[in-house]
Amino acid sequence: MKTRLAKLVLAIGRECAQREFAWMKRSQHAGDLNLLDMLDRRIAGEPLQYILGTLPFGPLDLLTRSPTLIPRPETEDWAIRLARTLAPSMTSPVRVLDLCTGSGCIPLLLCHLWPPASTHAVGVDISPDAVRLAADNTSRSSTHGRQNIFTPLQGDIHDPDLLHRLDPPPPFDVITANPPYIPLHVYHSLPSSVKDYEDPRALIGDPPNASHTDGLSFYRTIAALLARKGVLAPHATIALEVGHDQAHAVVQILRHTPGLPLGPMEIWKDPWDKDRVVFARAA
Repeated sequence: MKTRLAKLVLAIGRECAQREFAWMKRSQHAGDLNLLDMLDRRIAGEPLQYILGTLPFGPLDLLTRSPTLIPRPETEDWAIRLARTLAPSMTSPVRVLDLCTGSGCIPLLLCHLWPPASTHAVGVDISPDAVRLAADNTSRSSTHGRQNIFTPLQGDIHDPDLLHRLDPPPPFDVITANPPYIPLHVYHSLPSSVKDYEDPRALIGDPPNASHTDGLSFYRTIAALLARKGVLAPHATIALEVGHDQAHAVVQILRHTPGLPLGPMEIWKDPWDKDRVVFARAA
């Protein structure tokens, strides 16, 4: 045990090692995880969230499985802010479209925080692993018990027929997305704990056939999707997570997309003072 702890300290630092070891011990007592196996996996570089299998996200306790993207604290922060910014109700419900939904963390949190029978959400992801995890998280949460509905759907946001498969169908009152936004040259420099375990399709911002290499290809696709007739409800709200240096570029993409009438846009900062979300309302 001491040898493993020493290796963990060398791998992630003493303070982090002490904190993570305490979490592992608690998880061992709460379930059937073996402490030595957990230490070996962590020393090898596997993210702790995958080892423990769950992650707190606001008041939710979400399942986490490789290769689906691990929900980040900056996403949790803005999703809670969004929930507090809007006020749906049983008499004024909203339809939510979450693009690149991953674990389903954003719509599930909104469904949990908003009043009963106020929210009908659909989340789209290209990965079958992500859709299965989102479905498992839906079953695990109290969403349906609260009479709010979230349905994960496997689909490609580049597919022109995607809108015909959505339930609920357009128009949408709230559109959220945490799309892939890391440029390929930056992705290559990420630590192995990210590259070896998390789906590159959830991270790299430009698909192999993209005409751009700036990490912003998905925002162009999303903007074009939202500009299609009938997608946005009157005064719809849009919240897009962005890389720390991409907010102003995404604002320009939205502003210059033909057929996408938006009012003034805001840039929300995360708890670390990084530009993190482009927030807009349909004009």
